[in-house]
Amino acid sequence: MRSEEVTAAAAGTWKLGDVTVNRMGFGSMRITANPDRDLAVTVLRRAVELGVNHFDTAAFYVSPGGTLGVGTGPARYATELIRAALSPYSDDLVVATKVGPGIDPETGFYQATTPAQLRAQVEENLRRLGHDHLDLVNLRILKKAGHDSVAERFGALARMRDEGLIRHLGLSNVRQDHVDEAQAIAPVVCVQNAYGLDFKREEDDFVRTCEARGIAYVPFFAIAGTEREAGAASDHGAAVQAVARAHGVTPHQVRLAWTLHQGPHVLAIPGTGDPKHLADNVAAGALRFTADELASLG
Repeated sequence: MRSEEVTAAAAGTWKLGDVTVNRMGFGSMRITANPDRDLAVTVLRRAVELGVNHFDTAAFYVSPGGTLGVGTGPARYATELIRAALSPYSDDLVVATKVGPGIDPETGFYQATTPAQLRAQVEENLRRLGHDHLDLVNLRILKKAGHDSVAERFGALARMRDEGLIRHLGLSNVRQDHVDEAQAIAPVVCVQNAYGLDFKREEDDFVRTCEARGIAYVPFFAIAGTEREAGAASDHGAAVQAVARAHGVTPHQVRLAWTLHQGPHVLAIPGTGDPKHLADNVAAGALRFTADELASLG
């Protein structure tokens, strides 16, 4: 497969809120790692050239000092890199961000639990992205055992949606009961959870439930799996390697394509700071597996 000839349209489309996006998107966490800001801007603009119109970000995606735990030099915020590369934003572009986790200059990471803290995070995202509204805000929680309500936090975001600060709402790191609770307050357009070919497969039923409800399911760590923030998985099973050889692609592309095969509502948001990896990721959207291949992958 010649990746440079494939665009994000090959993955198909989904209506995310009121905008139709290509199902192959882009996750911005890793673009902060390299101190070369121009490279990050180049990758983001190249993603648009390749048809990507769904970008995932967060105000706490920053290096050094953020979730990746890498990097040197002045702080590089993914949201600000997106602004530099893509502003002014086109009407067919969706930039999804997250609130809940945040970084306090004095104390480090914290979790927003009050309406005032959530509003401050929304305003930070607006400021760093340079936008008058946020296309999509996912409430990311620290999921706890038992019942942990999202009603107060989601309700606060719903009120900001009514004010026009936010267009659409989603949830991240949640269970089905969280979605049930949130849907009673305002529409939920997407769920972002950790999920992959050999990672968090207990989510399978939840993926199907989201499809039945018309909710986009947007897995993170689809390539990284158990490696999480550390990066792309290197431990590939025999089935993954066999399918990769059969299609002349990499195991990482197989993992991405498997993700998209889980339903028309599943969107992929692989991230990279490397233009070559970007093209390979986008090209994975063109892969089509047979029933036997899917069965072998599990």
